[in-house]
Amino acid sequence: MKLASLKSGRDGSLVVVSRDLTRMTPAVDIVATLQAALDDWDNIFPRLRARYESLNSGAIGGEAFNQADCASPLPRAFQWADGSAYVNHVELVRKARGAEMPATFWTEPLMYQGGSDTFLGPRDDIVFPTTDGWGVDFEAEVAVITDDVPLGVSAADAGSHIKLLMLVNDVSLRGLIPGELAKGFGFFQSKPSSAFSPVCVTPDELEGVWQDSVLSLPLVSTYNGQMFGKPDAGIDMTFNFAQLIAHAAKTRNLGAGAIVGSGTVSNKLDDGPGKPISEGGVGYSCIAEIRMIETIETGAPQTNFMSFGDNITIEMYDTEGASIFGRIEQTVVKG
Repeated sequence: MKLASLKSGRDGSLVVVSRDLTRMTPAVDIVATLQAALDDWDNIFPRLRARYESLNSGAIGGEAFNQADCASPLPRAFQWADGSAYVNHVELVRKARGAEMPATFWTEPLMYQGGSDTFLGPRDDIVFPTTDGWGVDFEAEVAVITDDVPLGVSAADAGSHIKLLMLVNDVSLRGLIPGELAKGFGFFQSKPSSAFSPVCVTPDELEGVWQDSVLSLPLVSTYNGQMFGKPDAGIDMTFNFAQLIAHAAKTRNLGAGAIVGSGTVSNKLDDGPGKPISEGGVGYSCIAEIRMIETIETGAPQTNFMSFGDNITIEMYDTEGASIFGRIEQTVVKG
């Protein structure tokens, strides 16, 4: 099943979207918002599923689906916890700011709690008053949405709480991160609002590519019209989503509608750092990684962080080339 939230009020208006992302039909007579659906998922899911099947079969004609009309599937959420499951990425960005990586990062997930009161829509501009010294960067990721998760859930059981998947652009301000972390208290200003894909999907839509709480498909980032990265989200994922959820729930319950991110998707090459697509690699899901590679190779980064007017798109395609979640497309603008 595929669901989206049209922009309407604070929490959007829930619609059911056809598998090919061309048509939609309202769901508000069943449940008004995605959060309300997640609050009563066992009862609401069968009714939404029946409508989805009717839309795909043609029993319901529906109307044209325009991704630009969408908010993020959850326009705001009670919980947004972003992991760093691709430890290759963690290692590179820590090197970029001169920080050593503890060995425990390979055995226990790294995670931060992000702001979730104002997510950007998938086609909303990224608005800042300045980019000077801020190091504006995109981060292409996968995320899951859970139902209620009990405190202390095991990794073996945590996967059953995954109800929906979507994509993320977890915007980072690299220039502000070192100063914040030096205070010993974590991210805040350096992690502004994230944007999520137009559509979220249930795991059963991903048969054959969703196994053991890992999604195994390339995540494609296009930067200013040029393909920047296509790493496979199923490769080099040190911690799967079940492990990330169990980590997040170690000391607390997670409420229905909790979002857990994978962290920036990153692939190694021959057990070393990846390479740009132009050099035979799969590229990167953020600018910070290529800057680190450039620093290793030449002594200094060559690629600039994002400036006003720069555009990023993030999308994932199935094995037949069809878009699964729709496209995140954002431009950095002054405001």
